[in-house]
Amino acid sequence: MQHLMTKYRAQQANDEKGFTLIELLVVIVILGILAAVVVFSVGGITDRGNKSACDATKKTLITASEAYRAQTGGYAANLQALSSYAKDLPASGNVVTTSGGTLTYATSGDVTGTCA
Repeated sequence: MQHLMTKYRAQQANDEKGFTLIELLVVIVILGILAAVVVFSVGGITDRGNKSACDATKKTLITASEAYRAQTGGYAANLQALSSYAKDLPASGNVVTTSGGTLTYATSGDVTGTCA
């Protein structure tokens, strides 16, 4: 009996505690699924940011156009005339291109275009 107890204690001392390969694989799969969910969730935030930036640019153009009209009595013929009222517009001619859409300035002071 003493021999069996000694053998049992020796076996317990040699047993190493740790995770099995299956347990590690399950954890890795769960982390992969969570990472995929986060990536797709963050993608929608960027789209909303682009739309908000485009909307802000549109409001800036309208405000600049009205400020120009208040000082000169008429609307600006092009976006270059509004340059002192609206700084750093990504403009070419009468078209403003933003990451969220394209806006067009009309000589009547209207700003048209959609922000997506």
